Formats: sequence, structure tokens, C-alpha cells
Amino acid sequence: MTAAPGKGVRPRTLARVAAVQALYQCEQNGETAETVIGQFIRHRIGALPGKPGVADGRVPEAHAPLFSRIVRVATEQQDVIDPMIVSLLPEAWPMARLDPVLRALLRAGGAELWMTDGPPPRVVINEYLDVAHGFLKEDAVQLGNAVLDRMARMLRPNDFAEAG
Repeated sequence: MTAAPGKGVRPRTLARVAAVQALYQCEQNGETAETVIGQFIRHRIGALPGKPGVADGRVPEAHAPLFSRIVRVATEQQDVIDPMIVSLLPEAWPMARLDPVLRALLRAGGAELWMTDGPPPRVVINEYLDVAHGFLKEDAVQLGNAVLDRMARMLRPNDFAEAG
């Protein structure tokens, strides 16, 4: 995933990309969040001499504190976030049927929505939709949008009450 032409690299967006990748890795390899965070900080976040830009799974400009916080909250609150995701999925789409990247994305988005001191819910949703477009087919992006929107309304109802 690269920055769009004419746009600067967005460190917070790249932190979200890295968080989705890290949560995917945690699930696929059975590794702890702290192990994966450490691996990402050492090997994927931060510029390498002679290797600028996003390539080979690297996200050099990612905002490391946000990345770490998303991964930690997603794993620490997984017992709350996962059942919430399940409750918002269509009955025909159990959690195990989801693409593993979509599962990681919903966990990361859910974690960030859980953080009441973060950006407004619509910003979080839009950011994760940008990430989703880089990894998923359109039907999975639409499902992710619906689940994140409903999760945001559950976790931060006051942010939607004023907008109507």
C-alpha cells in the first residue's frame, strides 16, 4: 500500500495499516501482541537506509505510539470486541467465515472506537475503509463499513446523537 500520488504520507493511517497487519499476524501465528509489536517496531516501522517508502510489508512512516496502542487495546479488549463484532454481523456470516484481514481490520477499528480519547468515530471509520480498500474486495469493504458504523454507534452514541 502506498500513498496516493500528490498526497503526503499519513503516519496515523500507516499506523492503522500496520495494526491490521500485526493483528493478522497475531491470529495467524499465535503470537502475543507484545511479540508482534516488538517485531514491527524493530523491522517494519522506521526508515531503513536505501529503502524509503512502503514496500515488502514495511510501513516506515507509521506513527509507532498509535500503532502500539491499537494493537494492545485490540488484544486486551478482544473478549469484548469480538462478541460485539459477532453481534453486528449478518447471521449468515459468522466470525470464522470472515476473511482474516477483515477480522483484523474490525478488531483494530473496534479498538480505536473503544478509545474515547481518539478521533471522532466517522474519522476512524473512514480511515479503516481506506485501509480496507488496499486489501479487500468491495463486498468485504462494505461489510466492514456496516459493522464499524454500527459498532461506533454502540460505543460512542453521543457522537451520533447531535448529528441526527
